[in-house]
Amino acid sequence: MPLTQYHLDPKNEAMKKFYGKVDIQFAATFLYFNKKGIVQELIHNLKYKGHQEIGTVLGSWYVEDLKELQLEIPFNAVIPVPLHKKKFKERGYNQVTTFGKEIASGLEIPFEENILIRKIYSKTQSKKNLLGRSENIENIFDVEFTEADCNKHFLIVDDVLTKGATIEACSLALSKIPGVKISMICMAMAH
Repeated sequence: MPLTQYHLDPKNEAMKKFYGKVDIQFAATFLYFNKKGIVQELIHNLKYKGHQEIGTVLGSWYVEDLKELQLEIPFNAVIPVPLHKKKFKERGYNQVTTFGKEIASGLEIPFEENILIRKIYSKTQSKKNLLGRSENIENIFDVEFTEADCNKHFLIVDDVLTKGATIEACSLALSKIPGVKISMICMAMAH
């Protein structure tokens, strides 16, 4: 498996994607994603063929690395990148849920899937060009939070990091929560 080991490098390639865009405390990806490679096949089977156990296996593997992190501010909860209600109904599940739940369980923190909401239905990011990925990103997501969510450090989880537009949009929405800190991990990063 093409492991990135990004969790060991605070200036890794995933982190660099957000410099000057959004304030991310920590960013890492577990695997490298190459066209026609094993990671593409795994994520395709997870996302489109219903093999949610792949997310569980990857999450339980990666959380062992994440437990070793010496963060100044520990994570308080895991938040999955949400699907729009229509996309959820079409697919029947969110492909990052099992991965995120496994990470949350291993770190012994809550899995919060109701704070971040996708407002706009859009085509799959992988089929869009760079310009299409960054159009109106500030309007794609919104948050529903309470005072109890203020001053927390949220760990966003997603499947594949490409240009970072989705995580950027999630971060912009979450930044409406007073005192929030944001980090992210993805199963894989396009390489």
